[in-house]
Amino acid sequence: MASPPPALRNKGRYVLAALALVGGLWAWRRPESSLPPAQAVSPATPDPNAPGCLGDAPAVAKAPPPLLPLSGRLGLWVAEVDPATLEPVRAVAENPDGVFPLASTYKQAVLWAVLREIDAGRLRPNERFDVSHENQSLGAYPFDGTAVRDLTVRMIHKSDNTATDILHRRVGLGTVQRLADDLGLCRTRLILTTKDWWAAQAGLSEAFNDAPDWGARVGPERERLAAAIDADARQYRADYLQRQLDRYFDGEPKPEDDLRVHNLSSPYEFATFLAHEYLRPGLSPRALEWQREVAAMGFGRPALKEETRHNVALFEGKGGNGWRILTYTGYVETKDGRHVVYAFMQHGSDETYTMPNTRRAFAWINAGIDAVLDGERASLAAKPAPR
Repeated sequence: MASPPPALRNKGRYVLAALALVGGLWAWRRPESSLPPAQAVSPATPDPNAPGCLGDAPAVAKAPPPLLPLSGRLGLWVAEVDPATLEPVRAVAENPDGVFPLASTYKQAVLWAVLREIDAGRLRPNERFDVSHENQSLGAYPFDGTAVRDLTVRMIHKSDNTATDILHRRVGLGTVQRLADDLGLCRTRLILTTKDWWAAQAGLSEAFNDAPDWGARVGPERERLAAAIDADARQYRADYLQRQLDRYFDGEPKPEDDLRVHNLSSPYEFATFLAHEYLRPGLSPRALEWQREVAAMGFGRPALKEETRHNVALFEGKGGNGWRILTYTGYVETKDGRHVVYAFMQHGSDETYTMPNTRRAFAWINAGIDAVLDGERASLAAKPAPR
């Protein structure tokens, strides 16, 4: 098949796509994957079973096998949760504790942090921001003078990285991270802006280069180092950063590099995060309405199977992609009052440009939702397609 044009080819490398339209995309594959076996990719992270951490996922039924072929490391957690306790009522999983790059799905955390800061009076909804060489990230970016509300829409609906970074820095790098820390999500890293992790991946951050144990740092020490990485990243224009990333990806990119630089989580932890964000966000009625309207603009609802889609009372979610990375996470409230969270993660795909994997990813997500909502009948009925 023909390769996508350069603009989209670069987007598949390192720009986290909006994922608003997925039809008619190019399926761009390399003949073989040069990735090491999945078990060889092991990021340095804080001890997930230390005191105060959520720990490993509970033992649940195994997820139905993927209905369509998916390559690389895969993870899935789909659960119906009790709206009072947020505990899983029924769940299915595959590799729920594996750690994966989050790509644009992490932007849901920035939205939550922004709305909490507005409720606390530390951020004004009508505050406006300009784009500068310091804060501009890769991809499209907002006009000067854009207000907070429009930045949140661009962040979720268009997956605008500059809008995200402006908001992330405004509320504070550590403020977003503490949303996960307060829930005991010790596998989850949300502290870096998009420009930060790309600068680190391109070798442009001395602070990052001098901290080989960065991934295991926690608390104030992690915040201090993240601020230093951010200061390094803000020195570079977006066009220069893009050229340096071209050089990196045209060389020998390594999957372990993704796990060192990206924001991370596991399917179980991030689905737990979303259960709290969307079912128990602690927001005022005005902020809750804002959250629901904007989060519903994230990609996912059109990809749900027809029967599920017609039974949706509320959808909130997000997708993300990068170089051999694809993620889809979200929350669904059904018209009959059931609450489902899902987190699909793929890392090290054979496809460098992963958005054409959307149909395959949602075939698996939908099978998981069926298994959770319909019980053993759906779980047993799901069979993998021949490769």
